[in-house]
Amino acid sequence: MKERITFLLHVGEEGFNPAKLGVGKDSLAVPPIKAAKEHRVAFGLPDLTQEVLSVFKQSHELHIRWAAPNPYTSTPPFVSRISPGLHVYFTPRRDQKVDALCPLLQEIFGDELKCTTPSETFITPPILAERFSMSASSQYHSLLPSLESLVTYIQQKLCASNASCETKAASLLSADYVDIDFDAISHALVFNAFWSAGPEEGGYWNEEISRGQAGSVEVGILNNEVPIESEELSLAGFLTVLGEDAKPKATLFSFPSRHHPLPSIHHPVHPSYSVSFSQPTGLHPTLYLSFPRASTQLTAPLETCALHTYLTLPSGFFLDKYQFSDQLFLESHNLAALHSLAGATDLEAPDWVVPAWGSIALFELRDPASAAPSTKTETNGSEEDVFDVTIPLHLRYQPPNRNASGLADAQLPWPVVFWACPADEGTKFPTNPFDRTNLGYESLFGPRVMFYHVPPAAASEAAGVSAATKHQQLVETVKVPVLDLDKAAHVEWGTVLAVLVASAWLLWKLAGVVKTSGLGRVPANAPATAAGSETSQTGEKKGQ
Repeated sequence: MKERITFLLHVGEEGFNPAKLGVGKDSLAVPPIKAAKEHRVAFGLPDLTQEVLSVFKQSHELHIRWAAPNPYTSTPPFVSRISPGLHVYFTPRRDQKVDALCPLLQEIFGDELKCTTPSETFITPPILAERFSMSASSQYHSLLPSLESLVTYIQQKLCASNASCETKAASLLSADYVDIDFDAISHALVFNAFWSAGPEEGGYWNEEISRGQAGSVEVGILNNEVPIESEELSLAGFLTVLGEDAKPKATLFSFPSRHHPLPSIHHPVHPSYSVSFSQPTGLHPTLYLSFPRASTQLTAPLETCALHTYLTLPSGFFLDKYQFSDQLFLESHNLAALHSLAGATDLEAPDWVVPAWGSIALFELRDPASAAPSTKTETNGSEEDVFDVTIPLHLRYQPPNRNASGLADAQLPWPVVFWACPADEGTKFPTNPFDRTNLGYESLFGPRVMFYHVPPAAASEAAGVSAATKHQQLVETVKVPVLDLDKAAHVEWGTVLAVLVASAWLLWKLAGVVKTSGLGRVPANAPATAAGSETSQTGEKKGQ
């Protein structure tokens, strides 16, 4: 087992003095620092449980991503984002049927996961760039708000009454995102957790790190430097390998990166976006992506960039792709194109008959500089120009319920927003120490594309976002009308009564006809039928 712990000083923090580090034989005392933290652990297969190994033996690759519903401020190079919840990207081995994956996910992350088998529940995302190798064959998502089940599983199955292990597992409850990766080539499980700030007041870390049972522990305290090339990130600071180094070693390195923050030269105040629904929502809600209109906040990082949003839609929501085939319709919503749509896209099916977890969609947005502005009134009465993107959605019929006044909650995670920019010709992105792949949207672009991420408004307090636009969670909730089972009895008895009254009325009318005309008799004064007239006329002609 190998561990790598990296502290990234927050942007604007002063340089770190390595003399404050307490380097011991197998430990390192870190003084109070205000930084983001990444903890990366590589497990060997013998360290894992049998149920996990049984799934790995049938898997070519398995990538699990989880993001908290609470907002956080990213620090380079940890700037890539996904929608809140649990994401699973899976490719089985050839000719392997993996039925144990869903039960394993439910055991580790909770029974509430909507998952039966990968063939039924997972969706197959399109791969628009076939040469891009980092893309799994199937994809899954669930709005999992907490990692309590994962923490319990680790403490009971992997820690073996190890107090230090249990403490580390419990710290995952405050993590901003967690990544778990396995592939058949490396035969290792890589567990990665990220915290945007420390647990102490003011966001500080103050802890002592020991090697314990790990074979190797590397601790880095780094700071961002100005890179030379636009596609690179540059870090400088100090590295210490516990048990090997008597003092921290200075380091400075640069590496090409796919994921970048918005460059401060174009955005002295970083832009952000907020998400909301038009009110009242009804069964056809409109999703709003709102951006500050200030021109200094909406400039593309490069001239060749295009603004995109990637939506993760649970099965309760769906898109009608035929709406987005009209260019005038797209422009009226400040959309440029719908590049990709996959998953549960049946336009008629209710939610309880849809086996798949949901769908994904990639939209290209209109250039904010060329779009017409709109005015948004804040709660304090002031007005500001905003750039609104609207995406028409549709809700599926939900199962009936009780004690909810005929309403059900449909939750939608915030989409991610980014500028996609082609890198210079010949640029390659080898694996860097902090590379984060299998996020869902990379496979929809070519191999030489950089992503400049726009943070959500709720995570941009330092950017001067007003309190009126802040959200506590990056999940929107819509009230959906459903059948109220508490009142269903009235509907049932009313239907029975209506059927009985209608049947009685029909029988009464039929009885009146029988009484007047008789049953099967023809009145003596009834006119001859057309058929009878023709017969008689035919007989007369034959007689003549």
